[in-house]
Amino acid sequence: MPTETRKVSPGPTKTSVLTDTGQVLQVPKHWKLLPPGDAGLTRRVKASGPTWTVQEKRGRRTFSQGVWAPAEQIDAHLAKLEAERATPAYAKRRQADANRREQKQTDYVKEFRSEVIQFFAFDPQYAAIAFQMADAVTKHATPVGSGTVARTQRIPVQKRAESAVIAWLRHQTTAYDDMKIARIKGKRREVRQMLAQQSRVLLKAYRSGESIDAELCPLRQALRSQSVYNAKTA
Repeated sequence: MPTETRKVSPGPTKTSVLTDTGQVLQVPKHWKLLPPGDAGLTRRVKASGPTWTVQEKRGRRTFSQGVWAPAEQIDAHLAKLEAERATPAYAKRRQADANRREQKQTDYVKEFRSEVIQFFAFDPQYAAIAFQMADAVTKHATPVGSGTVARTQRIPVQKRAESAVIAWLRHQTTAYDDMKIARIKGKRREVRQMLAQQSRVLLKAYRSGESIDAELCPLRQALRSQSVYNAKTA
């Protein structure tokens, strides 16, 4: 049993796990739990096997709870990895990797903001509004780890920009966050679709160059509120 690599769920006790069939397994006494967080160490431990990877599903998301493996196996890889990480070459490589990630993020933010502005396609008289709103949407949607639609790789960046704009408008220009939505399957999606249509009507007015009352426009009100908040927190 311990020689078999598995994916398991947390068991009824701290030293037990559940298989996908619901079987309770006791963790071998000479094993210990490697907590999540060190991807490099986890990869090495799992590659040398056997291991039991503990995963817990909450709603639609799956969270890692660590990896059970022979204690000697974990300790040996940890000692070797710590020695490697203490070298100047490792520090240099880490800095280079950080620089590449930073540049990649900078490039993506620019690309995303450009796609947002293209999606707006506002009449020239509202160009300043488009730029201000693009900044607000981009600032909210693009940070690494934000979990927004802008961070997904499953859809093209043009679609990410469109979805991020509609989401921003839903939260900033409607009463969505305070709505009491019935816990009926599909009801929340229905409400979101209704609000998305309202947002598209609002955007259409700016695209067509209609005369818009700045005091009554929910988009302008949202931008003013954010400007005040940014000024207070600066």
